[in-house]
Amino acid sequence: MSYPQVTVVGAGLAGVEAAYQLAIRGIPVQLVEMKKIKKSPAHHLDGFAELVCSNSFRSDSLENAAGLLKAELRELGSIVMQVADATAVPAGSALAVDRIGFSERLTELIRSNPEITVVDAEATAIPDGPVILASGPLTSDALFAAIHTLTGEDALYFFDAAAPIIEFDSIDMNKAYFKSRYDKGEATYINCPMTEAEYDRWHREVLTAECVVTKAFEWKVFEGCMPFEEMARRGRLTLAYGPMKPVGLETADGKRPFAVVQLRQDDAAASLYNIVGFQTHLTFPEQRRILRMIPGLENAVFARYGVMHRNAFINAPKIIDEHYSMKKDPRIFFAGQLSGVEGYIESVGSAMVAALNMARFVRNMPPLTFPPVTAIGSQAKYLATAAPASFQPMNANFGLFPPLGFSHRHHDRRTLYAERALAAIRLLKKEGSLE
Repeated sequence: MSYPQVTVVGAGLAGVEAAYQLAIRGIPVQLVEMKKIKKSPAHHLDGFAELVCSNSFRSDSLENAAGLLKAELRELGSIVMQVADATAVPAGSALAVDRIGFSERLTELIRSNPEITVVDAEATAIPDGPVILASGPLTSDALFAAIHTLTGEDALYFFDAAAPIIEFDSIDMNKAYFKSRYDKGEATYINCPMTEAEYDRWHREVLTAECVVTKAFEWKVFEGCMPFEEMARRGRLTLAYGPMKPVGLETADGKRPFAVVQLRQDDAAASLYNIVGFQTHLTFPEQRRILRMIPGLENAVFARYGVMHRNAFINAPKIIDEHYSMKKDPRIFFAGQLSGVEGYIESVGSAMVAALNMARFVRNMPPLTFPPVTAIGSQAKYLATAAPASFQPMNANFGLFPPLGFSHRHHDRRTLYAERALAAIRLLKKEGSLE
């Protein structure tokens, strides 16, 4: 049986996942991606699924909601998770990938799929027919204007800041040391310790450092990607209790520094490291000056400076249902950060739901609602039912899960959440609901 072609706009994590899931179900896909002819300020590669803010997919533990979401996606046959696992680099208990290898492998798999036709062009209008809009938080102005007209709602947006990347050979390992927090997993993070005096001197300089001048309109910053200079302005110890927290990062002699700057491996060759939690919109000269004040980074060579860019998203509870389908026009689905989710792995989760339901839409089948006891389902329900007036993107978290409904030890709660979620996913597979 032949099915109508589905247009997927955007070849980021969400667009790639959506296109693949449709293709393996025999549904022809036209994947529209503009990067070869026009890149956003934050993108540098021609390949698909380019990771911008970080190379980390966060925790891989089932006791973490992000880790559970990844486990669910593996059960569902996510191509993004398959490639992420294949291109993983050491990151303790987290899943991080070789950024370039990850993009290259996904690009090859998608471009070589006979059911997927890649169109290297900018989408400036909403395509006709069934469509998944996965153009991402950096949606071009023309398409964003078309989406604004389509939805009839004021679009929300915020600014997101990407962390700098340092060349490993430029880090002074006589001052820095390898260690994972509490020695959990491999000692793969580089730690740059600070004394209290060093921290205070550095903090004072951060407060007066020059930032890039932003456009003269309102901007919002998602708390999970708050620039480190903004955190510094919230108080002397905000950073020391945040991304520079020294707890569990004692030096070889057992002493705890006053503060620690961590760097995480960014590529398979371990030649590049990104500064964890140091998203920034400082000017490039100020980034060099401020970051070279950190012990061990005095001669840091920057492979990439931090950048700040617009992240756009729709007011999800007003516009889409828990299938990621537009309430006013069910042929249109949203996926990825444009849909109102926050985070790489959450974007993949949204694309999985959107693609499975688009497959059912073109086959004239009723939509599939993922159980809210799953990470993927709880995220979908949040988007569909949150208060529109105060809606903000949110990472996967156990606070979105329904109660267990039976007596249990508090210590066991997360394990029980994970067992219940994975059992629900496996039941969907057994019932054939995911075909």
